[in-house]
Amino acid sequence: MSDTSVTTCYRHPQRETYVRCTRCDRYICADCMREAAVGHQCVECVREGNRTVRQARTVFGASVSQPPVLTFVLIGVNLLAYLAEIAMPSALDRFDMIGLTLIGPDGAQYVYEGFEGDGYRLAGVAAGEWYRLFTGAFLHLPPSTGFGLLHIGFNMMWLWTLGRQVEQQLGWARYLALYLLSALGASVLVLLLDPLSSVVGASGAVFGLAVAAYVIGRRVGHGAVDNRLMIFFLVWLVATAGFASWQGHLGGLLAGGALALAYAYTPAERRLVLHAAAVAGLALVLTGLVVAKSVELRDPAAAVERVVGHGFDD
Repeated sequence: MSDTSVTTCYRHPQRETYVRCTRCDRYICADCMREAAVGHQCVECVREGNRTVRQARTVFGASVSQPPVLTFVLIGVNLLAYLAEIAMPSALDRFDMIGLTLIGPDGAQYVYEGFEGDGYRLAGVAAGEWYRLFTGAFLHLPPSTGFGLLHIGFNMMWLWTLGRQVEQQLGWARYLALYLLSALGASVLVLLLDPLSSVVGASGAVFGLAVAAYVIGRRVGHGAVDNRLMIFFLVWLVATAGFASWQGHLGGLLAGGALALAYAYTPAERRLVLHAAAVAGLALVLTGLVVAKSVELRDPAAAVERVVGHGFDD
């Protein structure tokens, strides 16, 4: 006697089917079938499998599906800072990167010659305004200079181009550390080599992203393309040295390169700890340089020597 029983989908009992889930062996209809390496699986088995499958990551530890949200945020912060700078022009002098300057009663900046007169006050990183090490990296030349829109436009274009690539490889946390420490490295080298100049712009951080993109490319095997990118940025550094802060560009490149190398060539099994140590170590070195240079800049005898050396003595 033949078996006339009808098999139905376990989720839809009214639907006849003869297909089983290859994982749990329950009957499933067409709406419940999900393609598998072999045969089909039911919705619940696929969901359970997704929970137990290890998430794919880049060689630097980032999730491969992570969108570059932080790059959009950084661009937005730069643009908002630029609008604020246009609305309040005094913000440029208040938040630019400068090692040490003397603010007079008229609000103008003067060279510190080792003493402060009545109504004068010291300003700059060496005067305790350490926030300038970062805020200067989010400001740009105003439109009135004739170069302002090109300045921010060029930097944002490269932040958009390089930032998305670097963020997707590193993940947002490593990427943020790289961006901020590149900006800090740029400010520190300006402080060390050109402390009396006012510097603004995101180009130091952009140079850090450029060398990071180069290191990433070498690590994952895209060397030919990234060689050309690195050559372009090195040419840019030299070609613009006469009218831009080459100290800032070089500082960002060195800091970003050091951290990118640490990210790229640490053992995977100790990656998290070593990456955190690299970030902390670089931040500590840069902080030590700021402290040492600030003490030197505040020294009255050294201030007199700088004035004479720069030809400021009348």
